Amino acid sequence: MATKTADKPNKANRKSDSSKFSKETYVKWYTDMLLIRKFEERISQLYIQQKFGGFLHVYIGQEAVAVGTVSACKKGDKHITAYRDHGHPIALGTDPRILAAELYGKITGCSKGKGGSMHFFDVEKGFYGGHGIVGAQIPMGAGMAFADKYKGNDNVTFCSFGDGAARQGALHETFNMAMLWKLPCVFIIENNNYAMGTSVERTTNVLDLSKMGASYEMPSFVVDGMKPEAVHEAIAEAAARARKGDGPTLLDIRTYRYKGHSMSDPQKYRTKEEVADWQEQDPIDYVLGVIKENKFLSDKEIEAVDEWVKNEVAASIKFAEDSPLPGPEELYIDVYSQTDYPYIKEYLA
Repeated sequence: MATKTADKPNKANRKSDSSKFSKETYVKWYTDMLLIRKFEERISQLYIQQKFGGFLHVYIGQEAVAVGTVSACKKGDKHITAYRDHGHPIALGTDPRILAAELYGKITGCSKGKGGSMHFFDVEKGFYGGHGIVGAQIPMGAGMAFADKYKGNDNVTFCSFGDGAARQGALHETFNMAMLWKLPCVFIIENNNYAMGTSVERTTNVLDLSKMGASYEMPSFVVDGMKPEAVHEAIAEAAARARKGDGPTLLDIRTYRYKGHSMSDPQKYRTKEEVADWQEQDPIDYVLGVIKENKFLSDKEIEAVDEWVKNEVAASIKFAEDSPLPGPEELYIDVYSQTDYPYIKEYLA
């Protein structure tokens, strides 16, 4: 039975102010969001075909949150999220080939085939996972921010989690310490309205999740997560506050996942009409509309972007399928720092 969800962005306010952002920014947003969407659509098909195993949670519908966050951060900043983690590394510039290889459990994957869909990792791009334990990234993100504060740099950690993970007790302990120590961290609730199959209103009387920061006096705001401009501006403001030493910010970014919680989700808790209503605000269609309205790209140039994305996805899957599986020695590598155990010595000799 479908239930009422938290308020979505107001359709009447969907018109963009493209003067604030460059042509290059809109083209980058469109390209990255389309790559995330097409990559996930393809891997969803392959998952159904049993080309790889494990769990699969896709980000389809939420792409504006990832690209808007990344466009507002700088090199040296860190990003950490939960298991719906394909969009973030693609937005950060991770090669989708090594992401596809990770899904296939191949040695060329971003986690050497040991993590799968839920544990993508790319330190070079500032992406620290990909975590399968619900809410685990919240205190971990604060710890990463503490390290930067201790080192005295001006880096910021962007810690993303869903509205379901916001119910974890560790969040409150983390918020208390983060505010007490003024940690350079931005806490991002990717509020897609459902924790697995449970709507926000069935878990709390407070539908405005930004209010969760009030008791810690943490600056907290609601953000339209279907527009990358809104996400970028909120993230930029929060990051500037953190870099000045004023501490963390909580952002309740309102978004929506068009697909189920995972590939095994029958989605009986919501109606097709609800999904269709949100799809009318699709972030990719929205940004493409801005590009066309402002004549940032011609129809031929848009087709070229679409073709590049199509080829990139195809090349990523081919790379994954052609890559070798990990050898038996990988059972011991990256597990122990000590290398003089008999079995390890045998494989590493």
